[in-house]
Amino acid sequence: MADNILEIKNLTFSFRTYGGVVKSVRDVSFDVREGEILGIVGESGCGKSVTSQCILRLNPEPPGFFEGGSILYKGEDIVKKSDKEMRKIRGTEISFIFQDPMTSLNPTMTIGKQIEEIFVGRKGISKAEIKERTIEILKLVGINEPERRYKQYPHELSGGMKQRVMIAIALVGKPNIIIADEPTTSLDVTIEAQILDLLKDLQHKMKTSIILITHDLGVIAKMCDRVLVMYGGKVAEKGTVDEIFYETAHPYTAGLIKSIATLDTAKEHKLVPIDGTPPDLFSPPAGCPFAARCEFAMKICYERQPEEHQLSPEHMCACWLQHPYAPKVDIMKGMEQEGKA
Repeated sequence: MADNILEIKNLTFSFRTYGGVVKSVRDVSFDVREGEILGIVGESGCGKSVTSQCILRLNPEPPGFFEGGSILYKGEDIVKKSDKEMRKIRGTEISFIFQDPMTSLNPTMTIGKQIEEIFVGRKGISKAEIKERTIEILKLVGINEPERRYKQYPHELSGGMKQRVMIAIALVGKPNIIIADEPTTSLDVTIEAQILDLLKDLQHKMKTSIILITHDLGVIAKMCDRVLVMYGGKVAEKGTVDEIFYETAHPYTAGLIKSIATLDTAKEHKLVPIDGTPPDLFSPPAGCPFAARCEFAMKICYERQPEEHQLSPEHMCACWLQHPYAPKVDIMKGMEQEGKA
């Protein structure tokens, strides 16, 4: 088993607003191993992006603030680092690919200059070497005619090309970790497949760890080694990609899986939505955040936070259904006859 390059322990991050304090991330713990792709999945507002941006301290502070926990990168706590220390980590040790290349690139700067910004303030590297490295990385991410693209502006490139440039910016500093926040959101299906294949190929070549944030389970199945399922600012379930899909333990994960169509889904078959809305994180529920939408919810689910149950060395589920005294259920179908009616 590879060593952990990143360890997040009991991370709690909130935002102060005029309406009160939003508890965006609540007691989240996970690790990232060297050379793996870790997927973080969940619906909008579950805390995926805030969690990932905490790793590079990209959330504005204030209004955001850490209420507790630690983010250990190579044994050092990122939460305690100054802005100056973080600038040495961003782009070189850990890089971020944002979800919308249309708005993430500067329209007034050429592609080459935007990639070269990562070298600003670095000593011991000449302008010629910087340009050579930039052309090289453009080739690596599959951009044709890199010398010409180097001089072009973002509006002269297609959406897929722009996303490749975003990947080039993330890779040029040869980081140990890349955080990709829904990197294919604005792309069509064909280009999406190309970008995902490119990311996987580059990860294999460069032995870089990737944290892939998405709401698309198809992307998770194709790309990831392990998966973190988030809901209501908390981790609902985590495990290997096979455990999440074939040994599903949390009703929310089951709901996500049942709500997508597969190749063998009959034309007349209706997809099963998850009824209800996510919890209000201004005042999070006392119990399980998913209880109000869960068909298996018991009294204790509304009153107390679920315990974390370790189902295998990799597989964890925070759900009262895993308790020995809970009724036996098949979460992919419904309550069993001998269980709770």
